[in-house]
Amino acid sequence: MGFFSPSNSSGLYLGIWYNNVPKLTVVWVADQLAPITDHPSSSKLAMADDSSNLVLSDAAGRVLWRTNVTAGGVNSSGAVAVLVNSGNLVLRLPDDTALWQTFEHPSDVFMAGMKLGIDYRSHSGMRIVSWKGAGDPSPGSFSFGVDPERPLQAKIWNGSRVHWRSSMWTGYMVDSNYQKGGSSAIYTAVVYTDDEIYASFTLSAGAPPMHYLMSYSGDLHLQSWSNVSSAWVTNARFPRRDCSLFGYCGAFGYCGNSTGGGGGAGGGVSTCHCLEGFEPASGADWSRGDFSLGCRRKEAARCGDGFAEFPDMKLPDGYALVGNMNAGECAAACRRNCSCVAYAYADLSRSTRRDPTRCLMWGGELLDMEKVNESWGDLGETLYLRMAGAGRGSKRSAVKFALPIVLASILIPTCILICVPKFKGTYICSYK
Repeated sequence: MGFFSPSNSSGLYLGIWYNNVPKLTVVWVADQLAPITDHPSSSKLAMADDSSNLVLSDAAGRVLWRTNVTAGGVNSSGAVAVLVNSGNLVLRLPDDTALWQTFEHPSDVFMAGMKLGIDYRSHSGMRIVSWKGAGDPSPGSFSFGVDPERPLQAKIWNGSRVHWRSSMWTGYMVDSNYQKGGSSAIYTAVVYTDDEIYASFTLSAGAPPMHYLMSYSGDLHLQSWSNVSSAWVTNARFPRRDCSLFGYCGAFGYCGNSTGGGGGAGGGVSTCHCLEGFEPASGADWSRGDFSLGCRRKEAARCGDGFAEFPDMKLPDGYALVGNMNAGECAAACRRNCSCVAYAYADLSRSTRRDPTRCLMWGGELLDMEKVNESWGDLGETLYLRMAGAGRGSKRSAVKFALPIVLASILIPTCILICVPKFKGTYICSYK
């Protein structure tokens, strides 16, 4: 931890960076909004007189940044600031009670040991926020975190607008995946209780430094340090292709491959499709590569119609969570409700919630879907959609309308956080 100046910047910032990586890689910045510009050699970080806050001041004594801890009746005498080996700066009492820590006030990096999630009681959560530019650590336009309105999924926001969305959480709790030869691993755990939901990850001994970076261009990168190339290697990037951008394929459209097989390098061409039983709302727009108007039904659905199955899907956004229902009850409830267009179900029995069921229902248009290619180890879900002439158990998966766009061909993961394809011959996953 110390003072640094980004490239092409005249300001001086207080930050934390890797000590075992030869390239300066800053993972946290204190004075993002108020860099030191005058007499930097006289600037200092010190404990405040009340011993409960860290204060950064310049040569004139102006406060540029502080931790803003409110003691709340707690005796903060003897508090110290400690930089621990995880990269977390902790302001703590002699009994190890943490008053403040950088892992709860991150910058643009999600690191091993941090928690990313939502507290239901306060309806608050943590986000990582991009820099404004390569040499400007001030908060940028893009942020990444769990959706506070629908916390079973994570999102990238561009300001207040959704830029990319993960799929729903299906009940996955803990996972570990190894590099080639089993020499290192990344472990991801999910905690889902009545009070909160969050994910965190750890690295095994011998694993290279790794983290998620929210870039100022709007992409979320999983990066690992390579001693071979002496550079950071991007193992995964989200969104992975243009049609994975939020709502890119419009209502009742989904992102997929125009040809079967692969999904990796040399696989199918990524593009938008209409669900079977639907057609482009504007054929002329689709022919020009504009899918924003999405798809429309060929035949209107009626209240008494059954539900067609669309397996291996990234479920649409805008769900309503209905509790205390098993799979049969979930299906029956949607069937009885004429406003219910679609539903999906998952068993969350491995969580510690009092209600371990996950019945999701949708009304109106379905937006932001994606076809999941199981050959890449991702776990899609079955969407049950009310369809004219559909009987119970009908399966729909054929692609009827697809116009190719030459985009990235790696399949987007279906994880509430991240599922990373092929890292040195295997997979690295965060929770699905």
